[in-house]
Amino acid sequence: MARTALKYEAEVMDGGRVELCLPLPSGSRVTVFVVPEDMAPAQELVSAAESSLDFWDNPLDDEDWNDA
Repeated sequence: MARTALKYEAEVMDGGRVELCLPLPSGSRVTVFVVPEDMAPAQELVSAAESSLDFWDNPLDDEDWNDA
């Protein structure tokens, strides 16, 4: 029997509770795996991407590429 995996990102609420709305009929049985997410590496990547945007704002480079 083919099974489809669904991935949800959720925030843990008070008392360790997580709520999800699933596209499944009421009474369906599911298996849940909980994997804590480490935000530090993702935040480092976002910061690195945001800090390097000034590279693209270069009028001399724009002039060269516009004439290419």
